[in-house]
Amino acid sequence: MNHPTSRLYTFEQYFLKNSSQGGRLHAWLEEAWLPAYKRLTGGTAALVMDAIVAEQVPQVAVVAEWDSYAQWQETRAAMRADADMRAALAYWEDHAEPPYEHFTQSLLEATPYSPALAPGGEKARVFELRVYHAPAYRQLRALHDRFEGPEIPIFHRCGIHPALYTSALFGPWMPNLIYFTPFDSLGAREAAWAKFMADEEWVRVRTESVAEHGQINAFFKVALYRAAGYSPVK
Repeated sequence: MNHPTSRLYTFEQYFLKNSSQGGRLHAWLEEAWLPAYKRLTGGTAALVMDAIVAEQVPQVAVVAEWDSYAQWQETRAAMRADADMRAALAYWEDHAEPPYEHFTQSLLEATPYSPALAPGGEKARVFELRVYHAPAYRQLRALHDRFEGPEIPIFHRCGIHPALYTSALFGPWMPNLIYFTPFDSLGAREAAWAKFMADEEWVRVRTESVAEHGQINAFFKVALYRAAGYSPVK
């Protein structure tokens, strides 16, 4: 699923303690990182979220769009060389406790059938992260084919409208399909998935998929986040 013109996304997860780390991190992202990202790339497709239900909470996650791997590298270098960014970083890190416990970063490639991550939204929505790990790339191709074929129309009919479909170029649990879905509320999410699981066409599609390809996702992981009020994508 590697296409030279595909959009790239970094997915960063900052794992925190129950302390002042969250407020300091959000202040740095809102006042320093986001303005620099917009200035240097001209982009606004960034999503900043707080974890609601995840393997480790508290956690802040950031998804950012890049035109290319080279743009990501050049922007990182420009941020590190920028005097204002260096001052903001020093202020963020200059504290009695560290700025975070640790962080992870993955590089994701948008699938050919993914919508563009679009800025906007009147209120901060709940975002569901799903990671489907395939046993091998053969099964991953079958998984992508199922999504691109019958599964997404069933999603939409049931009120599930993912904002971004990707696969990791590097990161944990590869190979995989990773997608982010916004919902107006946790209740709306629960109702949509209940409708999907009961959908007769979906039951048929899944049965046919397993019969043809076997179990094409070895397991899946789910996490729930809420977009930050200042996040360009809400």
